[in-house]
Amino acid sequence: MNPTILLGTANIPNNGGELRLTQRGDDFSIDLKGVPGSLMTSRVYSSEIALAELGCAHIKGTENTKVLVGGLGMGFTLAAALNATSPSSEVTVAELVPGVIEWNKGPLGESADRPLDDNRTRVHSGDVAELFKAKQATFDAILLDVDNGPEAFTHANNSSLYSMESLNAIQKTLRPKGVLAVWSAWHEPSFTKTLKKAGFKVDVKTVRAHKGKGSRHTIYLAKIK
Repeated sequence: MNPTILLGTANIPNNGGELRLTQRGDDFSIDLKGVPGSLMTSRVYSSEIALAELGCAHIKGTENTKVLVGGLGMGFTLAAALNATSPSSEVTVAELVPGVIEWNKGPLGESADRPLDDNRTRVHSGDVAELFKAKQATFDAILLDVDNGPEAFTHANNSSLYSMESLNAIQKTLRPKGVLAVWSAWHEPSFTKTLKKAGFKVDVKTVRAHKGKGSRHTIYLAKIK
């Protein structure tokens, strides 16, 4: 039996706790110290890929598009966004925890075929919400996977990302016909109502965690009317 090896730790800003990267054989896991279970694992990532595929479906084959990925994690959503867009497109990934970026530059990066090395990738080290403050129509798709869902889990400040004020700013950051896609570990009907109040047309998709099996996760697709 392969032992579990601790590869690194990283503090979440604003006293959000400590993330831990571990490896067992060829598998990697990231967990939050003191919380049972893993936040993410390299064994299960189908819904993270679906987030990008569904969120970028409207720009498939379109040149010079721009996509924003909120939350690097293990790089699977970033990699899928690169695969779903054209060679002339640009994908920005925002990651709050600098240590997670460094882990993806190291051995963890192999899990998603090193999307940070793609010359179309731009990295924003910091809160994804900082990119919405200008309220300029910049992105064709915004893919958010910064927590377990619309209710904050990993980092308390994430809840403000789904507030009405923030959703209005996100809408202004999208280009015409743009799409906001939000990953969630569960379905929260009240979030659908909030998105609609913010002026989005909403479609809710259920996807499986691992190749048609495993946990059912939710992806909210919010389109500008």
